[in-house]
Formats: sequence, C-alpha cells, structure tokens
Amino acid sequence: MLRLDRITVDLAGASVLREVSAEMHAGTMVAVVGRNGAGKTTLLRTIMGLTKLKHGGAEFDGEKLHLMPAHHRARLGIGYAPEDRVIFPTLTVRENLCLPCEAHGLGTAEINSRLSTVLDVAPQLRDMLPRAGAALSGGQGKMVALGRALMIGTRLVLLDEPYQGLAPALALQYGEALVRLRKVRPELCVVVTESNASLLRDMQDQTLTLERGALQGAQPHST
Repeated sequence: MLRLDRITVDLAGASVLREVSAEMHAGTMVAVVGRNGAGKTTLLRTIMGLTKLKHGGAEFDGEKLHLMPAHHRARLGIGYAPEDRVIFPTLTVRENLCLPCEAHGLGTAEINSRLSTVLDVAPQLRDMLPRAGAALSGGQGKMVALGRALMIGTRLVLLDEPYQGLAPALALQYGEALVRLRKVRPELCVVVTESNASLLRDMQDQTLTLERGALQGAQPHST
C-alpha cells in the first residue's frame, strides 16, 4: 500500500530523516516509535506533503506521492491527525468532522455514512457534535482529530502522538476507540507515532523504530 524509499529530509540545515525506507500494508497497524526529536512527526508530515524532501520518494498503491501536491493526497483516502489537533474553534464538532469531506465535494449521504462510522468508533463524540471547537478540552480535541482523520482517511490514517498529554481515563478511551476501529474498518492501514510504545497495548502489527532520523528496524509484532 504505502512504500517509503530512502526518505531524507533536512530542516533548518539539520538532517531530520535519513534514508528511511519501509512498507506499510492494508489491514495493519504500524507503530512508529522513538524519542522526542527522533523524526516521527516529520515522517508523517512528509507523507502528507507538508515538508520538502531532500531526496527519496513515497508511493501509495503505485501513485507517486512525492510528485503530488499535498492537498491531492487526501483525495487518495489518506487521513491525518496532527499532534496539535488543529481544531477550528468557531466551528462545531460536527462541522470540524465534516469539513474535509465537504472540501472534497462529497455528497450529504456519503458524509452522513462516514460520520455514522466515526461515531461507531468513537461514540463519545456523539454528545459533542453541537459543541464549539473552542469548548473542547485537549483530550476531547484529540478524539475529534481522530474522527476527522477517519472521515477522509478511507485507506490510510496517520495519527501523530495521539496519547501525548492525555489523562489516563482519556488515554483508555482513545485506546478503546482504536480497538473498535480495527473491528469496524479492518481494511484500513493505521500508522501511529508514539514515544512510549506500551501505550498502544500491543495493538500494532509492525513496529518501526526511529533514532536520530534513521530507521533502526521493522519488526512484526509477536504475541
């Protein structure tokens, strides 16, 4: 599904990603783990076209992502939940969730169908739908960001540090949502970055470890 070929990125003159190559397949959850500053966020931003490649490339089902404008990548069914959530404060939660689908011209019936699926994955969002984005806590914002990524991410979803800053109860809810996601959307490829792999509760099928921007290994998860 997604193939990274020697991804190399420099930011402000410093090497952030160095020759990162990996393959990620449909129906799997991939954990990208590493310390803060290892390059995890930059890797997801590069897949989304938000950082400039020094060299290397990325393919998604044969489509050359690195040659494609960033805004076209969502059209391929790629959803992204950034670490800082980016919730629009003056929009309701429903509007925040539906915005990417509306931007891509999807019809009302399709948007409602996708929203129903998101509410199956994260039922706690249902009561939040009429609430303004400005009224959300940080943890609630993380859950909305997950839902928004799922609204547009029909094939691949990238979740950047979703557990960071979550209180234990909210971390448990987020983990439960990921478990439901794998049941509701078994065909989906989910890529999760995390500094502490234990927070994923052994849900991942594959673990990629980044250290100083270089990939240290790709291990299938063993139970």
